[in-house]
Amino acid sequence: MLSEYLKKKRKLLNLTQEDLALKAGVGLRVVREMEQGKPTLRMDKVNQVLMLFGAELGVVSKVKEDE
Repeated sequence: MLSEYLKKKRKLLNLTQEDLALKAGVGLRVVREMEQGKPTLRMDKVNQVLMLFGAELGVVSKVKEDE
């Protein structure tokens, strides 16, 4: 889950939510909402934060595609 991943990574780097927001160039509210598991988030903002950890959101197909 995104919220758990974000908290774990942030704590490993000894960052506060405010520190993470500043480093990612997003508002503190964005980080708080991500960590609280808000069901609707802007993908661009999420990716801004995830880039600090070498990660990004992507599409995962749940349907097996025929080649």
